[in-house]
Amino acid sequence: MINKDGCRFSEVGCSFRGSKEKMKEHEKTAVGAHMLLLLQHIKQLKASLCTVSKAANGFVPQSQLNVNVADKSIPDLQIPGSLEINGDLEVDCFPASVPEDESVLQQLVREKVISELENKLHVFENIVSVLNKEVETSNLEITAFRRQSELDQNIIRGLELKIAELHRCLTQKDAGLSNLHKSLLFSEQASYDGVFLWKITDVGRKLQDSVTGRTVSLYSPAFYTAKYGYKVCLRIYLNGDGTGKGTHVSLFFVVMKGDYDALLPWPFRHKVTFMLLDQNNREHIIDAFRPDLTSASFQRPVNDMNVASGCPMFLPLTKLQSPKYAYVKEDTLFLKCIIETNS
Repeated sequence: MINKDGCRFSEVGCSFRGSKEKMKEHEKTAVGAHMLLLLQHIKQLKASLCTVSKAANGFVPQSQLNVNVADKSIPDLQIPGSLEINGDLEVDCFPASVPEDESVLQQLVREKVISELENKLHVFENIVSVLNKEVETSNLEITAFRRQSELDQNIIRGLELKIAELHRCLTQKDAGLSNLHKSLLFSEQASYDGVFLWKITDVGRKLQDSVTGRTVSLYSPAFYTAKYGYKVCLRIYLNGDGTGKGTHVSLFFVVMKGDYDALLPWPFRHKVTFMLLDQNNREHIIDAFRPDLTSASFQRPVNDMNVASGCPMFLPLTKLQSPKYAYVKEDTLFLKCIIETNS
């Protein structure tokens, strides 16, 4: 069996019993309760001392004295006087003057009571001293815990900053990978001989987006008149633009800023031919134009793209959607652009 010890405050009413480890934990957590027990016990001592004192001077009958004395360690008879405990608690129940016929026996009883009270007071002072030391130890532990908590919070903040920095780096890398993917896709679709075939899928949805204004126009991938030639692209308005808005498909040619513009002759002067391919190879839609050399659309680009120029009434919408023709098949159409680089 585990040896269970009683609490050091059992003398004042604490009934806790347990092992040494449990006892240490109990004394740390029950400081307030122990102080209340001490206070209650001291009050009882004070009341008992007052009752005995009054009885010794004829204020309380002997029969009442025997009932009111709470602490059996105090004799039945007390001697009048005044007693101060620990500077704060005073027993003032004794009259100031002592009768001249006081017996020697009463004097001895008084001395014994005072001696016992002083012994108990000494015990209580020791207990309070122990409690004070435990409170100081607890305060030191709390201070240490707070310092450790501050250190942990600093570490956590540092880790959060590192995580935020890593997240930012990952975002940048994702953006870089996305740009590389787009560049690779454009490189795969680009041509370098002035001939470009543009495949447009989901035509029905894109036409509806153009009608509602959600996506008014579409740009093709860039292509080139030669490996180190002009950089150009196409722009299509499936629901029309300008004079063809709402009635025609509008198709435009765009001169873009290229890496070798400084070595090329300006303005751009090559003939451009547009073709909408009939997927049954019966009736292709063909339109062509030569650049207006005075137009800003064909001068050396200052921005990424010049103003588009081309055919605002390239194809009537009724013909695009007519079942007689195969310009749109399986929700897909094909546009071809030919630039005559030898002209």
